[in-house]
Amino acid sequence: MPEVIYTIDGNDFENLTELSQVFSKTVLQNHTWHGNFNALNDLLRGGFGTPEEGFTLVWKNSGKSRDDLGQNATVKYYEQLLKVCQPDNRVYLEEELERVCQGAGPTLFEIIVKIIHDHGPGGSEAEDGVLLQLE
Repeated sequence: MPEVIYTIDGNDFENLTELSQVFSKTVLQNHTWHGNFNALNDLLRGGFGTPEEGFTLVWKNSGKSRDDLGQNATVKYYEQLLKVCQPDNRVYLEEELERVCQGAGPTLFEIIVKIIHDHGPGGSEAEDGVLLQLE
């Protein structure tokens, strides 16, 4: 288990923008995550102020975050992306929005948790040593 432990609390944010601010303030040094999932993936690889040997992220009140970053927030997220996306991404985003509207697509919470898990034990980038503890 990595020695460094960071704790975020679902009571401290209600949406993806606020989560990214809390994550940046708590975990990153001299870097800011703006809520982009590709960027989160890069940040978890290290080199952005996180320990090279990995870390544990404790997410308190994650049940509240599951609700806050659930289906409604995910629909709004995709609707906003569709307003500014590149034409090449439009079909993909429309399909993802439709899946979420039908309750079949992953929510923002599930996307974030999966990205973090990918950087921990059994994940595709397990060598990064990031452990997620949902409380």
